[in-house]
Amino acid sequence: MLTTRSRSAVDAVLLGVALVWGSSYLVAKELTAVAPVVVVLALRYVISAVALAAVGMARRMPLPRGAELCTGMLLGCTQAAVLTLETFGVAATSATNAGLIISLTIVVTPVLESLWSRAWLPVPFFVAAVLAVLGVALLVSGRGFRAPTLGDLLMLAAAAVRAVHVSLIGRLTRGRQHSSLSLTTAQAVVGAVLLSAIAGGRLASTVPHLSLLGWSRLAYLALACSVFAFLAQTWAIRRTSASRASLLLGTEPLWAVAVGVSLGGEPSTALGVVGAALIVASTTWGQQVERRHRLAVGAPAPQLVIAGEG
Repeated sequence: MLTTRSRSAVDAVLLGVALVWGSSYLVAKELTAVAPVVVVLALRYVISAVALAAVGMARRMPLPRGAELCTGMLLGCTQAAVLTLETFGVAATSATNAGLIISLTIVVTPVLESLWSRAWLPVPFFVAAVLAVLGVALLVSGRGFRAPTLGDLLMLAAAAVRAVHVSLIGRLTRGRQHSSLSLTTAQAVVGAVLLSAIAGGRLASTVPHLSLLGWSRLAYLALACSVFAFLAQTWAIRRTSASRASLLLGTEPLWAVAVGVSLGGEPSTALGVVGAALIVASTTWGQQVERRHRLAVGAPAPQLVIAGEG
């Protein structure tokens, strides 16, 4: 049984993961201002893959093979699609908007799960989902109602694709003895190969001109938002309940707003604040409704991946 000090340490680690995920949007936005998006993505993946491979070697992790390898490769493709949409999206919108809109994954994922299992969620969940969409409409309206920007639309697409990615993780790993570290490393390697191929010559021409600040931001995205977040989340979730972990990791959009406004100097309006509050409240409510419904019908718990993954 965990002591009060141990429980506080676990909570602090999970909040740390939510913080680095929330801050990743501003860091990525600042990076894409000085380097092409595909180069930023490729370098982030390469650094992550090398670091995860080093951790795997230290733990004498066996190489994935068979079904585990196929699963890792498929999830690597969907994860690369999510991060590509996210990074292009945050380059064309504010870090605050990006962090809040991507949190819609929390309500989109259970909808996909219910469609696949043909077990409909209760009405209050869909009320929460509608309120979350209304919150997005208020958030992107700025100082008056207007159409969402391309960046906002890309973040909406990223939320939808991330929901597919999270659902696939649950369906492909449920009941199988796959190694989480092995799957994560395989995903990073697949992403590094794909994005490096897409970046092509721009990778070689950009790397020599990256500043120390640029490399430090890349290291933060790769090592803090990917490697640390994965290892810390895995360690903490094994020491607390899924509901408590979900609650703490679900603070990611709040950190995105705090970092975007305080460090990024992004403006906020009364309408935007109302929209942001509505998104956070409705996604939290929807998550609670889904969890109670799942426990009531005895459904298996979904893979615990909250909005960002950084």
